Amino acid sequence: MPLQQGSRFSRYGGRDQRQRPKDEFEVKLIDLARVTRVAEGGKHLSFRAVVVGGDRKGKVGIGIGKGLDVAQAIEKAGRNAKKNVIIVPITKDSIANEVEAKFGPSRVLLKPQVKGRGLVAGGPVRVVCQLAGIKNISAKYISGTHNKLNNAMAVIVALKKLKPHAATQPETKTQEN
Repeated sequence: MPLQQGSRFSRYGGRDQRQRPKDEFEVKLIDLARVTRVAEGGKHLSFRAVVVGGDRKGKVGIGIGKGLDVAQAIEKAGRNAKKNVIIVPITKDSIANEVEAKFGPSRVLLKPQVKGRGLVAGGPVRVVCQLAGIKNISAKYISGTHNKLNNAMAVIVALKKLKPHAATQPETKTQEN
């Protein structure tokens, strides 16, 4: 028997929490750091979480959250990732063209691949591409940095540079008589 508004399980006649639709936005943790801030009274310990969220259908975002415990930091980062979502133009389970981007000291090169090649990438690039829904891509770090946050942000900058597939094809000019 489905729960209805005003039933004994729902509070104040509102929607019951168990009827909430499942969120398709998947979140994965890519970096967790214990950070300290030196104040007058001593050191203050907190945690910084970096997460990537996406729906595997062309939407992906990165979020950073800080909190006094790990769970709080991850939750904040997840909310932040949902706010920073970008739409990635995916063509044939890959990207339309080769793209290179830089964020801070990080540089990344993304190349489209044919169907069946798979995701040839490591670290944060792999996580971002998986959650964006890209199945066939090759990626390479051009810089020497191993900072996961900067590398993930470089991938987001690269994906922002992509144009929809229709925009990458040359337009045919028609002559009018």
